[in-house]
Amino acid sequence: MADQRKDTESGPPMARRAMLATLVAGAAGLATAPYLQRGWENVLGAASQIDATGVTGLLPNPGGFRYYSIVGSVPRKNTTNYELRIDGLVDRPRTFTLPQLRAMRQTRVVHDVVCTDGWRVENTPFEGVKLADILDAAGVRPEGKALRFTCFDGAYSENLTLEQARRSDVMVALKMQDEPITHEHGGPVRLYTAPMYFYKSAKWLSGISVTDEVIPGYWEERGYDIDGWLDGEDRHGDGTAA
Repeated sequence: MADQRKDTESGPPMARRAMLATLVAGAAGLATAPYLQRGWENVLGAASQIDATGVTGLLPNPGGFRYYSIVGSVPRKNTTNYELRIDGLVDRPRTFTLPQLRAMRQTRVVHDVVCTDGWRVENTPFEGVKLADILDAAGVRPEGKALRFTCFDGAYSENLTLEQARRSDVMVALKMQDEPITHEHGGPVRLYTAPMYFYKSAKWLSGISVTDEVIPGYWEERGYDIDGWLDGEDRHGDGTAA
């Protein structure tokens, strides 16, 4: 999700130092062994789920990504219990299961992932269902102007205008880097908004509501830009998808 971290408690200094020393040592070793990168990502992602200090969000990762959550832990979802609900100003409220989303027409977008913290992962492929196709399946009413996204972490939210949501490079993503999206990366389903900073690509997506106005999301309420466009992006085009 908005790949940002909110520190809710400081934790014992010794515990923080011990965690930092252990994880930095692991990162240093794995940086010289690319084939172990996925293992390090799993360790770092799991540690971030129980880390109230924010240390894990600062550690190097050979894959370039950082791991953040605004809550202490997030439930895990899979094919047996995942659902995506679309409601609000629509003619046909719908609930999609993970198999149903996988059975829909898929699109692939390759774009740089850029975080407001300054890190970037170039040429990252995402694959999933165009958000426009999901909106069409539900039937947006004429008064619908924007979308509000909610997540099964129970805390995060995001927004898009209807025009932004219908771009071809905005999707409900099921794969990242040609693999199913892991829990640590916001899986099994996350929002992906290619032309915007990564905080707009909400992790652990569970709900889409069509609204008559833009409702600021979690980070927008805390001063972030309501749109989050990357520099140089075509803000009025429909994006580029494969």
